[in-house]
Amino acid sequence: MKYLLLFGLLGAIWWVWSKRNAAEEGRSTPRKAKGPEKMVRCAQCGVYLPESDSIADGEQAYCCEAHRSAGPVTDR
Repeated sequence: MKYLLLFGLLGAIWWVWSKRNAAEEGRSTPRKAKGPEKMVRCAQCGVYLPESDSIADGEQAYCCEAHRSAGPVTDR
């Protein structure tokens, strides 16, 4: 029983120590802020969306697969 208590105490000390080290590491390295993302216009509906969310088809960008399959609007 005393070994179980000793093992539990050592485990609790290790857990607190590891949490404290993780918190200190997080504070010492500041996060880099991402720059602004390029916005593109859907060739079908004209809505603007981030380039990473768009679906590219050659030079055209689309907001969804349905608009990509419909193709660009030509009477704008």
